[in-house]
Amino acid sequence: MPIQTQGRRSVELRLEELSKKMASGSVLKDPRNYANLSREYKRLEQLVQKYTEYDRLEAELAGAKELLGSQEAELRDVAERELAVLEKKLAAVQNEIDDMSNPDYEEFQKNCIVEIRAGAGGAEASLFAADLFRMYQKYAENHGFRSEILSSHPSEIGGFKEIIFLISGENAYRLFRFEKGVHRVQRIPKTEAGGRIHTSTATVAVLPEVEETQLSIDPNDLRVDTFRAGGHGGQNVNKVSSAVRLNHLPTGMVVVCQDERSQHKNREKAMKILRARLAEAEQEKRDAEIHEQRQKQVGTGDRSEKIRTYNFPQSRVTDHRIGLTLYNLENVIDGDLDEVFTKLEEYERSG
Repeated sequence: MPIQTQGRRSVELRLEELSKKMASGSVLKDPRNYANLSREYKRLEQLVQKYTEYDRLEAELAGAKELLGSQEAELRDVAERELAVLEKKLAAVQNEIDDMSNPDYEEFQKNCIVEIRAGAGGAEASLFAADLFRMYQKYAENHGFRSEILSSHPSEIGGFKEIIFLISGENAYRLFRFEKGVHRVQRIPKTEAGGRIHTSTATVAVLPEVEETQLSIDPNDLRVDTFRAGGHGGQNVNKVSSAVRLNHLPTGMVVVCQDERSQHKNREKAMKILRARLAEAEQEKRDAEIHEQRQKQVGTGDRSEKIRTYNFPQSRVTDHRIGLTLYNLENVIDGDLDEVFTKLEEYERSG
């Protein structure tokens, strides 16, 4: 699809407007506003660069097409090969322009907070939650992202009742946002002596990380409690009160972090989670879906709400949203999600 001149001109005008705003005294005195304008300026500046790259490729493509009419067979062969390469490059740049023109582009570039909770299926569900965590951790490691546990509630048998972690790296949210929903596993569990196939679920929520400059929390709106972190069976793993519980009084949101031995670090992690959840709540209000959006995102953990099934006996992974079935479950559960994410992005673009 050719680039719309009107859209490009509006981007250039907005860049000029942002440049003037960022130089004004009132904006320079407001760090939060300046940071927001800077992010938008950077995105639009990159978008203009992509427009320029598109123009260059389009000109080269026109030149290659002219050579197709050459009398020399060798030149025509070169032109045909060049055309194929240029058309592929042009389509890729067009996709990048479409992405960068998306209002959610800035969100896509952010780090993300992933929350995994054991759903239906008892003890096996907590083991599956741990498998999903390791799958995402391995994918992150293989693609240069960094993962950091923010909060966890282990189960007695080595799984997780809940685990919340941060994935850091450019475009982290763009990739991991596809994982929102209910994941279902079918396998013979370690806890099943009779060897029967068991079905259980885990719910996954994915939130873009929210920086302090984007959302400030009034200290007066917080009640902060500290207590000793507890291990399995209720034993204290700390002699001091390092665990932190944040209660956001206006909304009733509660976040608990106790994984670190430092109270300061636990509080810092709890604030990351709280900011992300508050930002999500604001978005829900803007979308007129208060109290419903999170439910839509993660569901109740009921098996009927599944987005993906991991069937171990058949080594099969099925993404129910796009009808994708792969027979390489061992690789997928070991973090090889490239094909799944690529197909989901292609499906999203086509819609």
